Amino acid sequence: MSFSSDIKEELSKISNLANKEAVRLELMGYFLTGNISKSKNQINFSTESEYNINRFCKLLNNQNVINYSINIQGKIYTVSCRYEDLKNIVLELKSNLDINTDDLKFLQDESLQKAIVRGAFLGGGSIKKKEKKYHGEIIFNGIKEALLISNILKQYNIYFKTIQKNNKVAIYSKEGETIVNFLAFIGANSGVLRFEEIRVMRDMRNNVNRVVNCETANLNKTINAALKQIEDIKLIKSINKFEELPETLREIANLRLEHPEASLQELGSMLKNPVGKSGVNHRLKKISEIAREEKK
Repeated sequence: MSFSSDIKEELSKISNLANKEAVRLELMGYFLTGNISKSKNQINFSTESEYNINRFCKLLNNQNVINYSINIQGKIYTVSCRYEDLKNIVLELKSNLDINTDDLKFLQDESLQKAIVRGAFLGGGSIKKKEKKYHGEIIFNGIKEALLISNILKQYNIYFKTIQKNNKVAIYSKEGETIVNFLAFIGANSGVLRFEEIRVMRDMRNNVNRVVNCETANLNKTINAALKQIEDIKLIKSINKFEELPETLREIANLRLEHPEASLQELGSMLKNPVGKSGVNHRLKKISEIAREEKK
């Protein structure tokens, strides 16, 4: 299953059905999203998650809505209810969309705020991996619906951006820390642990790749430098100028020819009178300068 499916499975098992007010708010959250549609006198909710369907039906039963049907087409489950049975909830939600979030009486309780946000995520939310980052979003029917949820989240320093998506509106975040805080807020505690584990593993892989890339780059620099040094030494030899070099330069030149893969530090340790990396570099630079002069 996908990460989103795992999260929705976990949320579907939250035991808060004894709190009818929280159940009502969670249903409202569903009704805000882009997966809710109205046709004739029906309200339809569609999802690919069987756990989500089970959750939605439990919420309906809790609110004494028992006249609904479930249809399956391919991977899509659709619950259809009579509009009349949900009219009070829908109208209450509609009347409150124009009111400032801070003034909404039914959102003064933190558990109710969490319930409506959780319903919104279950109704139209997802968390997906895009390239090397994660993308969390909830799709709503309109801007008022999106702002209701984003304004609640802002009270808890959870900031989502807003974007127009076809004829819908989405709030989203690509920040790992924001997604973690959001999951914790809606009660997906196992999802938080899994997401953090995934983030740690991803960061470890990135760090390993950076180290490998850095080491590869350094190795390539070393090889290219060694090839250039060997080329300069062979040039000096080809024009019979090698024996004219000071003994210290001849010694390091012969070692370079014998050990083309060796680092400067390794070459320095092979000398009769060992020197450090800078000393070896100085001697090889002198050889390169001589070769450059001979090329003129």
